[in-house]
Amino acid sequence: MKKIMFIGLMLGAAAAGVYGNESGIFSFNAGQFEVFMLVESERDGSAGILVGADETILRRYIPVQGFKHTANAFLIKAPGQNILIDTGTGAGGVITEKIRSLGVRPEDINVILLTHLHADHFGGLIRDGAAVYPNAKVYLSENELRHFTVTNVNTGAVNALAPYRSRLETFRPGALADINMLAEVVPGIYPIAAYGHTPGHTIYLLQSGRARLLIVGDLFHVALVQFHVPSISATFDIDGPAAARTRQQVFSYAAANRIPIGGMHLVYPGIGMLEAYNNGNSFLFSSME
Repeated sequence: MKKIMFIGLMLGAAAAGVYGNESGIFSFNAGQFEVFMLVESERDGSAGILVGADETILRRYIPVQGFKHTANAFLIKAPGQNILIDTGTGAGGVITEKIRSLGVRPEDINVILLTHLHADHFGGLIRDGAAVYPNAKVYLSENELRHFTVTNVNTGAVNALAPYRSRLETFRPGALADINMLAEVVPGIYPIAAYGHTPGHTIYLLQSGRARLLIVGDLFHVALVQFHVPSISATFDIDGPAAARTRQQVFSYAAANRIPIGGMHLVYPGIGMLEAYNNGNSFLFSSME
């Protein structure tokens, strides 16, 4: 397995402007789980979304030629079922076409696990008002559902969830600090509270035997900076200080326990390992490609 340190990987992607392969699909095995990272879109990134990143930090970590920002979803082939973690925006049917290319039809998706209710994560649930995944159960943190459908109504989220109303399940994600007390949402997959980005933002731990993988949703948006300085949040984070605390906690746990992470805004291959440095306050990333 070839490991590329994070800075080199990101510089290469920024310069080439490509996914890393033509398909925009990266496969990874975690025990019984076949994991496929699916790139829905890629565009030029902007460090302007970072809050509190001064020029010294930006000059140190952002290459002069710029960098790429991607939007990803994950397909999990598990024994007896097919699982999506987030659905992308749905634009152009990119995610469904990539799923089909892997031998899975939209009607073959049994479970959809949502990290949170921002449009680039739930938009692919519907097309022309109808369910794209007609046989799937949708699972979502109850805090997230309450916030975006009652407290601070997101009409897009309400509309996207409507066709799944009879198949919508809510849960209370566990705490990373109580990792041994986590409850499965589906066999081998554990939801973990990662609040800050949104009030119910959830990450998912896949565990099969000794193999593990953390799918971390929107724990970060500009990895080039936020791996090195986890205290910096983004304008998209509803509670920036809480998001920063969560990011530090999850990064520290993943690095200490050698658990690979996969991110929705991490450039191809989108899965890799973290290594702590600077007394555990900063992290290096190496891809699993």
